[in-house]
Parts: sequence; structure tokens; C-alpha cells
Amino acid sequence: MKIFDEEKGSSILRKPLGFVVLLFAVFISAKMIAKGGMMSGMVLVMLPILAIYLNLVFNNPRYGLMSVFVVEFFVLGLGRYISGIPIGLAVDGLLFLTYLALIFKNFYQGVDWSKAKSLLTYLSMIWFGYAILQLVNPEAVSRAAWFYAMRGVSLYMVLTVPLVFLLWRKPEDISRFLVIWAVFSIIGTMKGIGQKIFGVDPFEQKWLDDGGAITHILFGKLRIFSFYSDAGQFGAAQGQAGVVFTILALSLHSKKDRIKRILFIVAALLGLYGMLISGTRGAIAVPIAGFFLYLVLTKNIKILAVGSILGILIFVILKFTMVGNTNADIRRLRSAFDPNDASLQVRLNNQKKLSTYLASRPFGGGIGSSGAWGQRFSPNAFLSNVATDSWYVVIWAEQGIIGLYLHLTILFIIIGRASYLIMFKLRNPVLLGQMRAMASGILGIMGAAYGNAVLGQMPTGIILYICMVFLFMSPQFDKILEERNAENAKLLK
Repeated sequence: MKIFDEEKGSSILRKPLGFVVLLFAVFISAKMIAKGGMMSGMVLVMLPILAIYLNLVFNNPRYGLMSVFVVEFFVLGLGRYISGIPIGLAVDGLLFLTYLALIFKNFYQGVDWSKAKSLLTYLSMIWFGYAILQLVNPEAVSRAAWFYAMRGVSLYMVLTVPLVFLLWRKPEDISRFLVIWAVFSIIGTMKGIGQKIFGVDPFEQKWLDDGGAITHILFGKLRIFSFYSDAGQFGAAQGQAGVVFTILALSLHSKKDRIKRILFIVAALLGLYGMLISGTRGAIAVPIAGFFLYLVLTKNIKILAVGSILGILIFVILKFTMVGNTNADIRRLRSAFDPNDASLQVRLNNQKKLSTYLASRPFGGGIGSSGAWGQRFSPNAFLSNVATDSWYVVIWAEQGIIGLYLHLTILFIIIGRASYLIMFKLRNPVLLGQMRAMASGILGIMGAAYGNAVLGQMPTGIILYICMVFLFMSPQFDKILEERNAENAKLLK
């Protein structure tokens, strides 16, 4: 062939197979769009993207886990815009897809499951096993409710924990996770600020009109929910972001981390502001518990003393003064410290009703028997008609006092083990800052879960599970960083 030979359009006819395939694809596409409308057209457009994505995940399952982390931020909010599709199951699908990709990627040599061998994995399996036993709970009235509700209660934990152990095993994975979390938290608050200034869009308004307004418009004022499932989840998630990224910003001192530090400062400030405008009073427990644990983990008496004094001062201002009371958001936040608050009294009365009902039911009324799932699958049952509000009350009502004790034991073992590693085992200063931030965020959410059912919801639940794994893997990360520093020191000699 000569260098300056040109391929003319007519030369395609010499090898017509590709041209015929293209014409056939165009014909099929036109027929599908004509019959199914634009939705069919969108499906066709998405098919090549889906093929590329699947190829990416099956070649590197780490992207599957990252997809879970990304999608869980937006999936529940998307439900306001897409109807008729169980979009909430997207996270389940991505988790199972990632496992499938992991198995196929290691088809011949086999998956090295020993990497996931950890106390945390065993704890997640115990908790999931208890959820499985709830299938034979004689008080349970709906197996369908169990299927939907147990996903957030225990399934996501038992699926996510091993994947993180297997796929995110480098210190860089922690940094990547934190940066993406910071960016999404910033986007979340910016969306919330948009709702506060400009109001909600038509889809969000329909969600409010269909019942969301009962809990999200109080005294004519909107409780901001951003693209999260509700204001309670938004407030707790942003409070956690405020705690985590404040601690991270304080722990970064190197010039090379300047941009990252600025990102974390912005995420921290916007996170705390997002918590405030959510109108979620229980979210105040996140910074209270989170920053307290951080002060303890520093093992610095001076910092602990100064931080405690500052915390007491803020409490006194909120509890015993009227400073800032002209601001509706601060006024609502202040009511969290009022023991005579009407909402608190209603919750306490509901807990008394539950206490009487559950006295003879140590295993509870069955997973999915309370709240929204109870209203959907067993609307006439006792538990579906008593507001639970608190995550721990949900566990108590559905899985009994035995389930509640088991759940709390698991959570405190996790936070206790993490605190021990941070205080006595880790040496790398950057890693210490990251682990202190994550542990503080976890305890903060545990505190907020007393007032709101936030612990098992997206995105908070999966974020917690990822943080838990990183905390349990922290000695390995510390060793990797120590070896790298030793190698760098040799090169400098």
C-alpha cells in the first residue's frame, strides 16, 4: 500500500460486514425508540457505557467497591426523581457485582479470603447471623419486611467489611476515600443551601406533598434534607463530616498537603453548617461525642482540659442563655437541651408503650415490623403504629432486648478496639490523624443514633463500615508507612 493512498467511503463496500452490522443496529434502535419511546433510546445509549463499566470492574474489582461508595450517597435522593424502579436495590446489586468480579478476577488462583480474617469480620457475621435467626421469630408478621429492612440493619455490614479488607489495602486508599467523602459532603451542603435559599424543586415538592412535609416543614420552616433520604440523615451525616474533617485539617501540617487541608477545612465548616440547617436536634450529639473522643485519643491533658472547658462553655450558652435565639436554626438546636420539650416527651411516652409490649418479647417483634416497613407490610400491627425514632429503639422493638444488647456490645467492642490501637499501637502522625478522625466520627454517629434512626441508613452506614475496616487495618498501614519511610531514609544517605 502506498503512503499517500486514501481510503474512500466507497471502499467500505469491499468489506460490507461492518457496514451491514451498523445498518442493522440503526434499524433495531429506530424500532425500539418508535415502540418504547425515549426511555428505550436512553437504554440503548447506556448499553455501551454499561459494557465499559463492567469491563472496568471485572478487570479491577476495586472500582466496584468505589462504585458502592459513590452510589450510596445519591441513591435514596434519586428515588424522588425516578418512580416505579426499586432504585434502592442499586447498592445491593453493586455489592454482589463486586463479589462476582472479585471471584472471576481470581478464578484460577482463588480469592485469598484470609485477608478478610479479622475480629471485625466475625462481629459482622455474628450480627448478620442474629438477623437470619429473626426469620423464625414467632412474633414476625412479614418475611418481605424482613428482606427489605435487614439490608440496612446487617446485610450491608457483612458484605462491605470483607470487601474493604480484600480490596482497599494501601494507605493511599484511605486518602482517596477521605477526599471523595469530603467532596460529596461539600456537594451535599451546597445542595442544602440551595434548598434553603431558592426552595425545593418540583420533584422534592411532590415528595413533601406526599407526606414528607409532616416531618420536614415545622412552623412553616423547611428542614433541609439535600439529596439525602431525610433531614435526620442529612444532619447526622453532615455533623459527622464536620467532626471528621475538622480533625483531619488539624492533623495536616506539611506544605504538600496544603490543598487537601483547605478541602478538609471547607468540608468541615460546611458540614457543621449543614448539620445546623437540617433542623435535626439529635445531630448535636455527633460533635459532642465525636470531639470528646478525639480529645481523649490525643492523650494530651492540656488539650483535653482546654477542649472540655470549651465544650462546657458551648453547652452553658445553649442551655442557660438566649444567645443567637433570633436564628430559627439555633433556636431549634437549643431545644435539644430542654428536658421538657414536647417532642422528647412524646418519644419517652412511646418508649413506655414499647417497654410494656416488649417485656414478654425478648427477641422483639421481628425485623421490619416498625417504621416505614411496618406501615407498608403490616399496617395493623402494634409496632407499625408506634413511632420509634431512635435507631436503638428500632433495634429494641424489632430484635428485642437481646438484639439491643448484642448490637451495643458489638459497637462498643469496635470503638474500644479502635481506641486501643490509636492510643497504644500507631506511630505515623498522618495515619494517627486519620484514625482519630474516623473513630471520632463513628462514636458521634453512635451518639446521634440515640435520637434518630441514622446508623443503618445510607450513606452513613456504609461510610461507618469502611471506617471500621480502616481502623482495624491501621497497624498494617502503619507498618507499610514505616517501611516506606525507612526506604526513603536509605535513599537520602
